[in-house]
Amino acid sequence: MLMTGQDISQNILARVTEARSTNTRLNICAGHSKSFYGRPSSGEQLDISGHTGVINYEPTELVITARAGTPLKEIETVLDSENQMLAFEPPAFGETASIGGTVACGFSGPRRAFAGSARDFILGSTIINGKAERIHFGGEVMKNVAGYDVSRLMCGAMGTLGVLLDVSIKVLPRPESEITLVFEMRTAEALKRVHQLARQSLPISATCFDDDKLYVRLSGTEGAIKSAQKQLGGDELPGGDNFWYRLKEHELEFFEQGKNIWRVSLASNSPILNLHGTQFYEWNGALRWLASDDEGEKIRNEVSRYGGHAVCFHQFGKQEQVFHPLDTGLLKINRNLKSAFDPDAILNPGRMYAEI
Repeated sequence: MLMTGQDISQNILARVTEARSTNTRLNICAGHSKSFYGRPSSGEQLDISGHTGVINYEPTELVITARAGTPLKEIETVLDSENQMLAFEPPAFGETASIGGTVACGFSGPRRAFAGSARDFILGSTIINGKAERIHFGGEVMKNVAGYDVSRLMCGAMGTLGVLLDVSIKVLPRPESEITLVFEMRTAEALKRVHQLARQSLPISATCFDDDKLYVRLSGTEGAIKSAQKQLGGDELPGGDNFWYRLKEHELEFFEQGKNIWRVSLASNSPILNLHGTQFYEWNGALRWLASDDEGEKIRNEVSRYGGHAVCFHQFGKQEQVFHPLDTGLLKINRNLKSAFDPDAILNPGRMYAEI
């Protein structure tokens, strides 16, 4: 007999209830496509990969609701049938990626700087917290999202606050046409150029810079793209879609250097960082990937000079502190949130910080 989504969610609830009563730690997982990210979590495996299925999809309302274990590629296939998409262009990092893991990690792709982050598109969610309570937040339309939006708090929490059961996400129409332009220039010139472009009314949906090449993706109507292309110049990149896909999934040569890959976030107008290794720029310079063997403390000290933070995204050498250390105030806030949602610390303990 096949189990329904409700049956599976009841089993998950029962498992969390038992874990709380026995003080058993749980390691939440689904497709394991992002198990490389963050600190290892101890505890018994709580597999939600069987909790799948699109619960509701209203193309005219631009919203989709799905269970957390639903494969990301299934969501994208459903949306593609209506010429729609997840606007934050999430990376999968594997065929088994689930929508729950995507939201829990809070990953966004090349379109993020122009369309918004994963958190910006979360409308509602249902979770089981560490007190074994099933709670629903938000809704399926923007007007229902008011006050302190707890649903978006789940985005990037990596399962430390609750087991994600389902999520409602705002979607957008797929652009009519896209092309990618390439320009030869040095790093400082490229950073200056993307800021100039950002001040203009252009249908730009992604930028990146690597190996003295600036890549600019244009998305929109054919007329708007042709007009922008004429204004910008540059060389059109054949197979532009494949380039951005490989960037999103970290399949480009830059990410295969055998060094730690750091994800550096800072103001887009920050200067070139004085660090050893090679750098890859996205989001008009606000996201910088660094391939380096430097010590984490040295990297974070340099990034902190400009008010940014650094995460060891892909570890080829062990890093005890994966995420940027929290200052006293932020650590207190995170501890209070953990205590409110998971007072016994049974859900993905230590996944982000050893102290939480």
